[in-house]
This record gives sequence, structure tokens and C-alpha cells, in this order.
Amino acid sequence: MAKPYVIGIDMGGTNTAFGIVDARGNVIASDSIKTGKHSNFDDYVDELYTEVTRVVESAGATGMINGIGIGAPNGNYYTGMIEGAPNLPWPSPIPLADKISEKFGIPCVVTNDANAAAIGEMTYGAARGMKDFIMITLGTGVGSGIVVGGQMVYGHDGFAGELGHVIMKRNNGRMCGCGRTGCLEAYCSATGVARTAREFLEIRKEDSKLREMNTEDITSKDVFDAAMAGDKLAKEIFDYTGKILGEALADFTAFSAPEAFIIFGGLAKSGDLIMNPIKEAFEKNVLPLWRGKVKILFSEMKEADAAILGASALGWEVKED
Repeated sequence: MAKPYVIGIDMGGTNTAFGIVDARGNVIASDSIKTGKHSNFDDYVDELYTEVTRVVESAGATGMINGIGIGAPNGNYYTGMIEGAPNLPWPSPIPLADKISEKFGIPCVVTNDANAAAIGEMTYGAARGMKDFIMITLGTGVGSGIVVGGQMVYGHDGFAGELGHVIMKRNNGRMCGCGRTGCLEAYCSATGVARTAREFLEIRKEDSKLREMNTEDITSKDVFDAAMAGDKLAKEIFDYTGKILGEALADFTAFSAPEAFIIFGGLAKSGDLIMNPIKEAFEKNVLPLWRGKVKILFSEMKEADAAILGASALGWEVKED
């Protein structure tokens, strides 16, 4: 019989957040450490063990942890390794699952952060009961987790689901962090919105609240605030972003015929500003076979705990020996 709690760990380039989660998706205790504090990976694991153990003990959950789930940049579900993550300070590959399992004495499952979000949504959020859906995470980058027949799609090497790096503009596309040009991520991430703002301000002449700012300092939040204040140019930036994402979702539908797309991440806070143009472009571009059939929804996971919840859902996958 499964023990009543799991540990969810969300490893980011700056911070590692962790929490104890029950079967209903309640985070009963959480904390974080600095990811890049230690140049040696074993020292990082030691600090993580110390801090997680402290939280577990203070919550009265000692001996009641079923498993550990970790969402990590370039985390590989098959191998438990982190491979080629550019924002982590340790040499690749990093044997994350083995090191954590050995240190904690608890089984550990690893995947990348977007897949963890998809598993969390299926376990706790808007995708409960769905067997076919695609999670789209709109943050600093664009991530995705693809679920088909109730199973995550990992591919033969564990890295399937990089929809943020589908090329949307073949000619004269923006340079992407992956080294190619024209990727969806370069347009529909939070950083992509800021890039669009700078481009629009350069080529357009109309007044905008955004012109009152240093253009290099503009963020997606600034564009959102301006749009909510009625700024026409800022609204058009969201229209442009949503149109590209809607076109991409229409193409993705032809691949796996999902019941729904779940939109998650910072840009999801933009609400109808981003959702309306997404839906309009999607219905205009999707194959008529699926027109009016595919839902596009915002995530239902609690914002503050979403990363921990997504990772924690993996902890229920482990089996006791």
C-alpha cells in the first residue's frame, strides 16, 4: 500500500523548490534552496537532503514518503539523468535519480519540467480524466508535455515533446536559444513577447505607454500592464503572439488529435488577451476534421505550488519492492 505522501522537487537554474504533497494534491510543507550555490553536485545533494529532511521531520512525515519526483531541465525519464542542461553549474551528464535515491533511501523518478507539469495537470488539474492532451508551458521558454492514451510521450531517447522548437518562421526567423532560427519559443515565450514589443516599437509609429520605458528593459509583464490599461499597441503584441501559438496548436492537433491543450506558465496570467487570439487562429488553421472539437484551457494547478505539484505526481509512480 502506498505511503500517504510524496516529495516533489522542482530544479531550476536559480532555485530548487521542494515540498511534501498528499494524494489530494495538497502541499503540506515546502521550502527551497539555491541551485547554483555549490560547484560540486554531491554538495548540492547533501544540502538538499538536509533541508528536505528538516521539512519532512517538521511536518511529522518521517517514514511516510512513497517516492520522490523531480522535474529538471533536460531531465530524462528513462535514464534519470540530466543531459546537456545549459543553466546548471555541473558537468553533464548528471546522475540525478541515482544520487537522490541513494542519499534519501527512497525511490526517485525524474523527467523534464514540462513533462512534470503535464503529469501534475493529469493528476491534480484541468486534465483530470483526460487520456489525450498536450500541455504547453509559456515561461522564459516554451515547453510541452504530450499525453497519448494516458501515457506521456517520451520517444526512444526520453526527449520527445520539444514543441517549443518547432520552426514557425522558415525565412528570416528570430534566433532561438537552441541555436536555430524561427522557433515557436522565440515568439511565444515571455521573452518572445518582450522581443515582439521591441520590434513593434521600432517599426511602428503610433503612441504607446511602452515608449515611456527603456525598450531593452521591457518585459512581458510591462506589455500586459499596458494592454490592460487600454494600450492599442500592447494589445496587438498579444494578438500577434496568440496568432502564432494558435497556428502552432492547429499543426500539433494533426499529430495526436488531443482532447485539449492546457496552457500553463506566466503568460497564462494574461487571460483573454492571449487566449482569444489563440482560439481564433486555431479554429482558422486547424484541419476541418477537428474544428470546434478541441478545447484550449488554462491550467488549474495552484500557481504557487504548480512546479512542486507537477514533480510530486511522479512520486506516485514508484512501486515498493
